[in-house]
Amino acid sequence: MKTYNVGIIGATGMVGQRFALLLSKHPWFNVTALAASARSAGKTYKEAVESRWAMSDPIPKNLESITVMDATADIDTICARVDFVFCAVDMKKPDILALEENYAKHECPVVSNNSANRFTPDVPMIIPELNPEHTDIIPAQRKRLGTKRGFIAVKSNCSLQSYVPALFPLDKKYGVDKCLVCTYQAISGAGKTFERWPEILDNVIPFIGGEEEKSEREPLKIWGKIDGDRIVPANEPKFTAQCLRVPVSDGHMAAVFVSFKNKPPKKQILDIWKSFSGVPQKLNLPHAPKQFLNYFEEDNMPQTKLNRNLEGGMAISIGRLREDSQYDYKFVCLSHNTLRGAAGGGVLLAELLCAKGYFD
Repeated sequence: MKTYNVGIIGATGMVGQRFALLLSKHPWFNVTALAASARSAGKTYKEAVESRWAMSDPIPKNLESITVMDATADIDTICARVDFVFCAVDMKKPDILALEENYAKHECPVVSNNSANRFTPDVPMIIPELNPEHTDIIPAQRKRLGTKRGFIAVKSNCSLQSYVPALFPLDKKYGVDKCLVCTYQAISGAGKTFERWPEILDNVIPFIGGEEEKSEREPLKIWGKIDGDRIVPANEPKFTAQCLRVPVSDGHMAAVFVSFKNKPPKKQILDIWKSFSGVPQKLNLPHAPKQFLNYFEEDNMPQTKLNRNLEGGMAISIGRLREDSQYDYKFVCLSHNTLRGAAGGGVLLAELLCAKGYFD
């Protein structure tokens, strides 16, 4: 595989920092541009993030001395240096929409961690193992934008990464009818650490703005189909969700209750999970987990602290599958929210787009 020069837009935030770590040693991607808000522009990356570095690993040495640019004002310079960018900015939704489209119209593809474009009809929202065929909408998007290379592709909400991968392969054979999910989400999903958010200690907050709507709507776009120049979301399965913020540094857990159109035996569910793999595994992409879905037999597993980093934080952990009195089955799922759920999912999406030739 050839190598590509890449930029990180929003490089100083928590997800941007995770992108920096993942990309600093990537075999295909070479970071040649870092950008953030005007207040960080002109500083070295180390100067811009040192006082608020939130990762357990240190700032990558090969990125420390790169001068941070203004994500908006320096777009021409940034696009001249890169083959594509990762976007993880903290801005208002209309500003993100304008920014990402501006990069695309500069013929610079955008792999976005942001929610702003997730429901743009011709922007694919992809979990690479589940709906890689949605990349086929990119030519239609390019036609709308008037571009030859430029386009926008997004990853889904971080909390979906825990439970949607467990449901998707079951639906293919047995038809998921409805799903109730309660998510217990880490503070890094809010860009926080315990030092910056002491109020979360010994506390649970039963509301996360926008999360429940995303948890109920976004899976339907992942289940959707391309129809002409747009992706049409599916009408089912039916999802209902509650999302809670819990005092955990990293890792989103989900309690899932599911009913099927044709109820499968428990053994068949376990067999499907064990055997399921997707295009990233077939292509042996660098950030693809070898075993995507991992089931734990122990009653007290998976646990956030023990299992969130499974396969570099890119695998999904599942446990406690059992029949339910109101739904057919219930189980729990776990994923690392800033790895599989955010930056890692973005990097894997970029690897998929590379393998399909969309950056050439």
